[in-house]
Amino acid sequence: MRCAFNSKNHAWDKDSNAMDGSRVDFLLLSPEGNPMGFRPEAPKEGRKGIPSLLSLQGECIASNITQLIGWTPLIELKNIAKKDGIYARLIGKIEPYQPLSSVKDRSALRLIEDAEEKRLISPGITTLVALTSGNLGIGLAFVAAQKGYRFVAVMPAKIAIDKQILLRYLGVEVILVDATINGFKGLLDRVEQLKNEMENVYVIDQFTNPANPDAHFRWTGPEIWNDTKGKVDIFVAATGSGGTLTGTGRYLKMTNPSVKLICVEPAESAVISGGEPAYHQIQGIGPGFVPEILDTSQIDEIITVTSQEAMDMARRLAREEGLLVGISSGANAAACLKVAAREESKGKLIVTMFSSGGERYLNSELFAQVKEECVNINMAF
Repeated sequence: MRCAFNSKNHAWDKDSNAMDGSRVDFLLLSPEGNPMGFRPEAPKEGRKGIPSLLSLQGECIASNITQLIGWTPLIELKNIAKKDGIYARLIGKIEPYQPLSSVKDRSALRLIEDAEEKRLISPGITTLVALTSGNLGIGLAFVAAQKGYRFVAVMPAKIAIDKQILLRYLGVEVILVDATINGFKGLLDRVEQLKNEMENVYVIDQFTNPANPDAHFRWTGPEIWNDTKGKVDIFVAATGSGGTLTGTGRYLKMTNPSVKLICVEPAESAVISGGEPAYHQIQGIGPGFVPEILDTSQIDEIITVTSQEAMDMARRLAREEGLLVGISSGANAAACLKVAAREESKGKLIVTMFSSGGERYLNSELFAQVKEECVNINMAF
């Protein structure tokens, strides 16, 4: 059976001529109604990862680390909701449960597997190159290591020191670029230079590759739908590459067109809202341009959050809910509170992403105060 899904009005219609009783294909339509190609139906179970092991008969032993990428639990923020007098249900998806503690593990696996399926890369022959601020690079690093690929990461200098350390520890060749000179273009130029200098290079571009949102259409969306029993009313997600928001949102709106999709971006660099790119401290989101894979047609609302709001909320999550998450997770939670405070949000189930673990930001401004306190205390000994 084939179904047409329009990205403008989020409507889909079944073709009465079933092609295969065991499979459903979705014909994606552009906002103008033009066919964009068929996409296989997402797995209905949404249980890739640890649950797939638990369902096995006999030994529950993963064959390799990539088998653990997938399902993560949802948690309700009852303490914060009670303290703030919120009558909506605030739900976070805990992506630090991924093997290397980030939602980007999902994209990394799909980006590499998609290239393998298309026979664009081969272990032991192809060198993978990616521009990353850290978390995608770490995801690519362990997947590449397991599969036998050499991986080179291009990163902006002087930021995300914790992630640079992890990448090098994982055996990645890290090339730093001074982004203050030519900005994002300088990083892209360095990637192009590597393509010309090295043989058998495959560039993994999370901002343009459809395999990125496809990971979330296949896995993240079905997980949220299944674990909320289809009760999700609003999905809130900050956007970096646009993969999580586009893929998850596409699946949720396909299953229920009334689901509201809210995009979160840094107030200091609100490019999707029409503002100018600028410096901010919410690592992993707000790249300063609108990514090619970000489907803005399905976004119902954009909410901006300042870097300070994001860090304050990340600290609240740690101290009030016991959740050690990163700065973008704080931005997502802060946006959720803004939505939940509205009269029309009473009784709604709001789901967001806690995209990475807090330990990855120990050398960032998020931990600056407690780091200074610890240093000062230890100097007394």
